[in-house]
Amino acid sequence: MRAPEFPSSAVWINAVKPLRLADLKGQVVLLDFWTYCCINCIHVMPDLKYLEHKFAGRPVVVIGVHSAKFENEQEVGNIESAVARYEIEHPVLVDNEHIVWNAYGVRAWPTFVLIDAEGVIRAQGSGEGLRDALEKQIGDLLAEGEKKGFLGSPLPTAAPRRAPAGTLSFPGKIAIDPGGKRLAIADSNHNRILLCVLETPEHAKIVEAIGTGSVGAADGGFSAAQFNHPQGLCFAGEKLYVCDTENHLLREVDLAEKTVTTLAAGATLNSPWDVAWRDGELYVAMAGSHQIWRLDLASGRIEPWAGNGRENIVDGDRRNAELAQPSGLSLFGDELYFADSEVSALRVCHLKSGEVETLVGTGLFDFGFRDGAFDAALLQHCLGVCAADGKVYVADAYNHAVREADLAARTVKTLVGRMKDKKVCMIGDAACELLPLSEPNDVELVGRKLYIADTNNHLIRVLDLPTMALKDVKVE
Repeated sequence: MRAPEFPSSAVWINAVKPLRLADLKGQVVLLDFWTYCCINCIHVMPDLKYLEHKFAGRPVVVIGVHSAKFENEQEVGNIESAVARYEIEHPVLVDNEHIVWNAYGVRAWPTFVLIDAEGVIRAQGSGEGLRDALEKQIGDLLAEGEKKGFLGSPLPTAAPRRAPAGTLSFPGKIAIDPGGKRLAIADSNHNRILLCVLETPEHAKIVEAIGTGSVGAADGGFSAAQFNHPQGLCFAGEKLYVCDTENHLLREVDLAEKTVTTLAAGATLNSPWDVAWRDGELYVAMAGSHQIWRLDLASGRIEPWAGNGRENIVDGDRRNAELAQPSGLSLFGDELYFADSEVSALRVCHLKSGEVETLVGTGLFDFGFRDGAFDAALLQHCLGVCAADGKVYVADAYNHAVREADLAARTVKTLVGRMKDKKVCMIGDAACELLPLSEPNDVELVGRKLYIADTNNHLIRVLDLPTMALKDVKVE
């Protein structure tokens, strides 16, 4: 069939102008249907970069069709931030109403559609692991188009959207040592870890920049080691453990020796997103396989610990429970709390019984922004948790909020959130002087101060719980 036309009213990102099929005549076109929460969509981004560079200078166009799952993913500004965060260089069509999705008969994220130089759909496939097949099919369509005389010249490209320059770029996870004196920041899009001393609650002095800043997986000294968009962090004495997320590795940072080494090098990890340590064992939120893994540091043995690998929200024995892209961990007492992002859930694994229990959340497409009892409260793609003294603080990313779950009362309340209904700000209105959070990824508690990785604002914030004053942390 001929490729259906794109809506004339569609918003485009990274495009010189809105594209129509007539503009793509003579081009081999690869459509990537994605949504930026989706771990599988994230996994195929390196494949798209490979194909773009492989066929650079040829009449090949990659177009991302962003067909949102979550309500938050429909905001163009948030999609623009995601395009910058994932360093996407090709044009992206915003398909909030799933018009293009439906026209092309798409049913899953990610889905690829290949269109030949004459505007005819020639192939369609879903999921990961299709790079080699796509490379061959694109090559075949180029050869066919050349033989028929249908190929055009490469299209002009727009400058891709970039993050603003600053000390931090999309900071992911944070960690604070038990003494409350050292703050570690996963400076994710700078591909490094910053070790800071908290000289005051609002001033973090950088004492070590760990990593060269270039993408790679090299071990070695702090100035030679490399990371690839790291996320989760945790302190264990003079060791700092790091989820090197896009390298699919776990790394150990020796703060005394100033070296970085790779752990469990023979294991096949899948987007480790957060890590927690206790008594010589690491618990790892393996977002890509919808599981929590455990690594024994003494023996080096690593294995799946909770979750059977199917993506869903099913409680019970940890081995048979079903998780959905766990992205944040926090140990407190004999409980391991976790943010299960794709089901917008706060869940817990009871270490003694081995049972997984859901506190807040019900399903893959059940989400929102509602306080109240656990069985009525709603989150939206939460990413970080911190448990302490009967409370679990939640980085509720897609609600741009920090929530508090009271374990005794079994209720959720919002500590910091956006004022969606406030349309007009008057002079002297203190509520309008505060920069709202933007997709916070993590939270850490020190005393009565809650530190927040304010990811899309490229900031670390601190919330004083007694006064509810939210301030920026100066990182320098």
